[in-house]
Amino acid sequence: MEKLKELYFKYKEIVNYLIVGGLTTVVSLLVYFICVSTFCDPSSPLQLQAANVISWVVAVTFAFFTNRKYVFKSSSENIWAEAGKFYVSRLSTLGIDMLIMFITVTVFSMNDKVAKLIVQVVVTITNYLFSKFLVFNKSSNS
Repeated sequence: MEKLKELYFKYKEIVNYLIVGGLTTVVSLLVYFICVSTFCDPSSPLQLQAANVISWVVAVTFAFFTNRKYVFKSSSENIWAEAGKFYVSRLSTLGIDMLIMFITVTVFSMNDKVAKLIVQVVVTITNYLFSKFLVFNKSSNS
């Protein structure tokens, strides 16, 4: 147990980031399922995408506040600048996600589930790096 505690404190930021990421995924899925079971019809392409966008916005908002407080422990008073950078970085990784999925699945005919797993690893690492060095970077937020 002591070794586990030692490992946690050594990699606390990354472990907390992965925990928050897991919770963010749960929030995204819950919001999506609520949307499609109450007011969005998933058989309608437009409503399906609306549910997807709503779940993305809620999940990214949840991720911003939880990452700010529990992972990167930001004390910057300029929350709007951080939020702007956070949303832009997440939009960037959404673009990366879509590009890699297009290349791997459409161009190279890779299995979409395998491709999505690879993409999730790339996006998770990229989101962490963007958050650590661009969004919640203490030297640029002071």
